[in-house]
Amino acid sequence: MKDMAASLTHWSDAPLAWRDRLLSSAGFRRWAEAFVPTRWIARRRATQLFDLLAGFVYSQVLQACVQLRLFDLLAEQGPQTALELAPRLKLSAEAAERLLLAAVSLRLLELRPQGRFGLGALGAPMVGNAGLAAMVEHHAALYRDLADPLALLRGLPSKAHLAGYWPYSGAAAPGDLPRTEVAAYSALMAASQPLVAEQVLQAYPMHRHRRLLDVGGGDGAFACAAATHAPALQVQIFDLPGVIQGAGPRFERAALSGRCSAVGGDFFRDALPTGADLITLLRVVHDHEDAQVLRLLRAVCQALPSGGRLLLAEPLAETPGAEAMGHAYFGFYLMAMGQGRPRSEAQLRELLLQAGFARVRRLPTRMPLQAAVLIADLS
Repeated sequence: MKDMAASLTHWSDAPLAWRDRLLSSAGFRRWAEAFVPTRWIARRRATQLFDLLAGFVYSQVLQACVQLRLFDLLAEQGPQTALELAPRLKLSAEAAERLLLAAVSLRLLELRPQGRFGLGALGAPMVGNAGLAAMVEHHAALYRDLADPLALLRGLPSKAHLAGYWPYSGAAAPGDLPRTEVAAYSALMAASQPLVAEQVLQAYPMHRHRRLLDVGGGDGAFACAAATHAPALQVQIFDLPGVIQGAGPRFERAALSGRCSAVGGDFFRDALPTGADLITLLRVVHDHEDAQVLRLLRAVCQALPSGGRLLLAEPLAETPGAEAMGHAYFGFYLMAMGQGRPRSEAQLRELLLQAGFARVRRLPTRMPLQAAVLIADLS
């Protein structure tokens, strides 16, 4: 035991232990709060800690604003007072003012002259953004699952709201799920797909390819975006039979039926369609465990011709500037969902090479928070 303990020590342990004792000391905190050169650091850390405590309340303010369509209302009708907004929001004047002031404090709204409320720096991007609004409203299920985080961590029996929203995560035969059971999450994925599609299409020139296979392509939202971006590209999607039922009507509405098609199947049980020189996996891999991901990546290798390419896009763990997104947000989201895990670029690279790809590189995206893009070549 002594040897084992010695093997787990590091030269940095002692100075870090000293720092921890210092920061946990009430006397040091009082000194730091009073000493002018360190006062701003003490105040900033206190605010950061309080924001962690109050984060759920902040999210519910955003949820209320989205459910009331407040941002769109202000965009259409301009700044208004609380008294003017209250009847439109079906709230009392007091409740409306409380919500509006909370939204101002979060920079969702801002106070304008004459006591009016207008869009803020964080509220304006929500205007007309159906995908972002759908994601915000969808999180009500996650918040219910996180009401008792220890029960979730310990795997104690409870009603799984998020897992029920994603029925394929716990289904013995996902391919048998009817349209009625997959419609809700299919609609959410389609609504939020532009957030990822924009990053992918800005980062990678689809016109280099003849035929694209979008595995896990839902009801064709990205397929339509890719086909529009590259007018000569043939596009096919592969997803559960119940999911792709919405693809045909989408292709018809976009006048893309001649270049876009859909094939139903379970990518863990059925062979992937062949003939594509580019295969895409968008927000698919992090929904599954390592063994499943490896099986899927090997299936992609088998479906691609010599010289074929895989484009994988999803938010990554350990993204600089968005570190909390990976292991904190996606770590708990996927646990509540019932499967999957956030992965870093290095972890995905290792899986891709293990599956049989020869080279892996990352392309820069404008908003890494929304999606990172990895390109994997067979040879």
